[in-house]
Amino acid sequence: MTQKQQGSQVLSYGGHPDQRITLVHPQDQSSRGTAVLVHGGYWRQRITAAVMQPMLEDLLQAGWSVANVEYRRGPEHAWPMPSSDVAAAIRLVRSTLRDQGREQHVVLVGHSVGGQLALLNADLADSVVGLAPVTDAAKVFEEDLGDSAAIEYFRKSPVEIPGIYRQASPCAQPAPVVPVLLVHGRDDDRVPLEHTEQYIRSLGEIAQYTTMIHPRLDHFGIIAPEQHHWDAVRDWMDQSSASARAE
Repeated sequence: MTQKQQGSQVLSYGGHPDQRITLVHPQDQSSRGTAVLVHGGYWRQRITAAVMQPMLEDLLQAGWSVANVEYRRGPEHAWPMPSSDVAAAIRLVRSTLRDQGREQHVVLVGHSVGGQLALLNADLADSVVGLAPVTDAAKVFEEDLGDSAAIEYFRKSPVEIPGIYRQASPCAQPAPVVPVLLVHGRDDDRVPLEHTEQYIRSLGEIAQYTTMIHPRLDHFGIIAPEQHHWDAVRDWMDQSSASARAE
């Protein structure tokens, strides 16, 4: 995987094959912190944690421990299963780190629906990075985004199950109390920039958030570490972790 990898470990946090985490540490016993990666895919089964592999390798090379989370998804795994799975995964990562003598800063890094799941579980982490996050599930339905992803997954409209759509929408929840970085590209047509702008308006003045809006960056380029925005994202993660260690 990378010359600096110490060894990977597969952790199971439930009985389903998709309830698993790949945890890997840099060769150096110390690390900058642990990045918990949560992939997107608009709740569809065919998109897997493998899409986050380039990011895993980049962060590992930069001295981070990395946990790549898989979770149950698809219409047969109704809400809130994806969110509760991610919560269970984060708790297992933290307990495993404690057992390994590696209690350290944990940052959730979520893309698209993974950003939704990261923001909804922000209270279990020390900081959050949302990469083109889904922040309003009802808006996904209303705008028919992701090839009708909302009706495919939720099976009903926000009028029929308003409570479920609210539960699945970070914009309808209290603002995270941990530092949050929101990153979005202007060329994103899968989760338009307006969704992040609306979410920012919902946060209020007490939230600790930073935004990075990038031109010429689309929905999938945002998870590519070779793209122009990524160094700044990693720098923010480094600074967030360093600030926590200094306290």
